[in-house]
Amino acid sequence: MLTSVLAILCGLVLLLWSAERFVVSASNLAARLGMSPLLIGMIVVGFGTSAPEMTVSVLASLGGNPGIALGNAYGSNITNIALILGLTALIGPIAVQSTVVRRELPALLAVTAIAGWQLLDGSISRLDAGVLLVVFAGLLGWSLLDARRRPTDSLGADVEQELAQQPPSSARREILWLLIGLAVLIASSRLLVWGAVEIAQAMGLSDLVIGLTIVAIGTSLPELASSLVAAKRGEHDLAVGNIVGSNLFNTLVVIGLAGLARPLPVTESLLQRDLPVMAGLTVLLLIMAMSVRGARRIDRIEGGVLVAIFVAYTAWLLL
Repeated sequence: MLTSVLAILCGLVLLLWSAERFVVSASNLAARLGMSPLLIGMIVVGFGTSAPEMTVSVLASLGGNPGIALGNAYGSNITNIALILGLTALIGPIAVQSTVVRRELPALLAVTAIAGWQLLDGSISRLDAGVLLVVFAGLLGWSLLDARRRPTDSLGADVEQELAQQPPSSARREILWLLIGLAVLIASSRLLVWGAVEIAQAMGLSDLVIGLTIVAIGTSLPELASSLVAAKRGEHDLAVGNIVGSNLFNTLVVIGLAGLARPLPVTESLLQRDLPVMAGLTVLLLIMAMSVRGARRIDRIEGGVLVAIFVAYTAWLLL
């Protein structure tokens, strides 16, 4: 038991370091190759902060632990909105000014509906997984075209400010750190999955509950770190963009790749408990960010509501 706990703790620490290293190196390298700050924020940062979820879920699927694979992805979506965005809003109200973020929120709701429909038959088949990846490719292509039509956006300005604070480095050095970050990311994910499975078996908990709690919170640490830092610096659109982009990536790519690796059986508890919570939080985020009052900001009261929902949901899972 102690070995499993140490494996999880070491896995989480290495996961956080490697994900941050991966995002920083990938962003700097993309900037060197001429990619616009807006595209870096939409694609590179979103992909990098979701890399832990991707590696953990794919490895869990290949290892015959579908509960961890599904719980990690959907649990990370719940954690991103309820805990991370809630804590970020408690630090200071979040103004949602980016047109890109406001357009991606309805897309996230639509993607959540697609995911829910796929779960109804009791499994994520390889065909379902392929559909999710095709949808992601379509959204990615749409984002690329839209970014070319609208090169200026507050999200791009936030990313450009972040890039300007990075020390100068050569492309060769960034590639080296990128590869190191990726290698540590994979190794730490394997360590985390092993420890989580061992604890689940020792405590008599299901793989799904472990995936929705310990693993989901752990793999969401990069989003937590980046969103809190962005909010502290006043880069509100980057903070919200991290969450929206990560949830899109989790629902489409993480589940898509895990389902391609091995079909994923779906439990009744996931359908009746976790999917409604994830969908409800997505709707709530849309209402808060697209406020009919015209404020387009997530204030401290709303942040407190989100955190309270997360605490209640986690207690529900464990009790």
